[in-house]
Amino acid sequence: MGVAALAGVGGALVSALADRLGLAGLLVQGVALSCLLSLRGLVSAAREVASDLGRGDLAGARRAVGYHLVSRPTADLDAGQVASATVESVAENLTDGLVAPALFFLAGGLAGAAVYRAVNTADAMVGYRDGPLEYFGKVAARLDDVFNLIPARLAALSLVAGALLVGESSRGALARLLSDRRRTASPNAGWTMAAMAGALGVRLEKPGAYRLGAGELPVVEDVERSLRVLGAAVAVSFAVLIAAYLAIRRLATTGALA
Repeated sequence: MGVAALAGVGGALVSALADRLGLAGLLVQGVALSCLLSLRGLVSAAREVASDLGRGDLAGARRAVGYHLVSRPTADLDAGQVASATVESVAENLTDGLVAPALFFLAGGLAGAAVYRAVNTADAMVGYRDGPLEYFGKVAARLDDVFNLIPARLAALSLVAGALLVGESSRGALARLLSDRRRTASPNAGWTMAAMAGALGVRLEKPGAYRLGAGELPVVEDVERSLRVLGAAVAVSFAVLIAAYLAIRRLATTGALA
């Protein structure tokens, strides 16, 4: 909580500075917010894994997916399981990398977005781990679950719409979202991953943990398909978020005039 509070204070200070700069302050806020979003690295990492798989370098793909994208052991994963882990990460990170921090920005400015990013990063690093950091990890993980309740559902619906825009199966995405979303231990991760599995018509699987969708595990080409769906979902998410921002501004202006 202390780390999140410090992040929030930092965000509030940047916002206060931006407010004093007039139009230039909008640029400052935009740059600061962009630092709290994290999709570019995700796309680069997913393509690195796909490149290794495409060359037949399974060892390199295992290392890349374990280093950049997932925390599960990767040494014994086969090519389909590596591709699955990559596609799962692409789907899940729409929530963490864009929708959630943007929603927290709408609700609480840079301070809100910074608090979210601090909690989400702590969850990714130590969530639910044993040992000296067990208590901190569990608090971070549970806070992250709460913070992502609404963003994960919005991100999943954006993936359904994104699938339609790029010619993948939006019907399959919605069907798997409705049937498989509760098959993960996380109350949120299953929403986006199930939607992506249905959009691509593949099975996403973490051995011993969950299985989402039907059919075969993804192949290397499915990683690029997932990135196309992600790109369209990002556009949908931005459109919804901008509409929400304008609606909030209009309500605030109307209230002030009243």
